[in-house]
Amino acid sequence: MGLAYVIEHMEEDEATPSSLPPWVELEYTHMKMLAGGSARVLFTHLSQRSCASLQEKLASLSGPVACSEVYTQSILELLKNQDIPLSKVCLLDPKAERRLEPEDGLEFEWFLFGGILGDDPPRDRTSQLRQLGFPTRHLGPVQMTTDTALGVTKRVVDDQIPLDDIPYVEFPTIKFNAKESVEMPFKYIADRPGGEPLLPPGMKELLYEDLNKGFDF
Repeated sequence: MGLAYVIEHMEEDEATPSSLPPWVELEYTHMKMLAGGSARVLFTHLSQRSCASLQEKLASLSGPVACSEVYTQSILELLKNQDIPLSKVCLLDPKAERRLEPEDGLEFEWFLFGGILGDDPPRDRTSQLRQLGFPTRHLGPVQMTTDTALGVTKRVVDDQIPLDDIPYVEFPTIKFNAKESVEMPFKYIADRPGGEPLLPPGMKELLYEDLNKGFDF
């Protein structure tokens, strides 16, 4: 089996009636697409209320997508149950001293993300995971959304593409029509050099719906 990408859910969602916010579900389902058919994407530390809804969303995807697993357990509980040592888990940490390199795909088996990373300004949610003692790597100085961070990691450690060879677009302006647009305060993978950002399917429509509602990342 391929590499495992783990998203430790850092949001407080127990107050959510039955599901995660729509934009979170879009990013989480996008991760399953970005990880590729040979990978596993694991979502941990979710509330009971959101597990069933997210699992339903993930199961609806078809094509060459990763296997997905949803847990209420924390990452530490999951690692203990599956007998995975911390040394085999790489935490993607903006404050890490070393950046992610293709050879890290041989050193590590699991890659851990603190979701949701895409706060503007960043709230350093990864600090809670940093304290647990995982080896760490960074993806560069510019803030990414969580699905982008996973997609970049996959390209580096699985596809063996160095960080600097991946096409990016920083702070793209998403245009809805001649008069309406929104600037995204993050760095994204571009669909080609100089191209458009790889957004989750449905995200542009959701952004447009919430354009006048003060969309909260």
